[in-house]
Amino acid sequence: MNNKPKYNFFKNTFYAIDGLKHAIKTETSFKLELIIGVFVFLLILLSPFLMWQKVMLGATYMLILIVELLNSAIENVVDLVTTDIHPLAKNAKDIGATAVMFSIGLHLFCWIVVVFLNF
Repeated sequence: MNNKPKYNFFKNTFYAIDGLKHAIKTETSFKLELIIGVFVFLLILLSPFLMWQKVMLGATYMLILIVELLNSAIENVVDLVTTDIHPLAKNAKDIGATAVMFSIGLHLFCWIVVVFLNF
């Protein structure tokens, strides 16, 4: 069975926007990261860092948002497949959370490096 619709650039863009709306409406962690992101991006833009450093900091923060969305997708699929508490379901959710944690760690590490290089 193939439930994949025929490719259409504009429809696919609307699907992505629907996914973003759903994540903002239902995912507390993603909402929190978006709110924090406003302040992080303002801090990056107003900082005296070199352009490549600002790009690196912005890109690693965007990576946090991307990984959080992927983690939410994994959690949704696991919740769809089973309502039971199963070790594999727990592992899938925990591994997704670990990916988010690693992306946050990478972003913080980049901040440490950039601040060290500039001060």
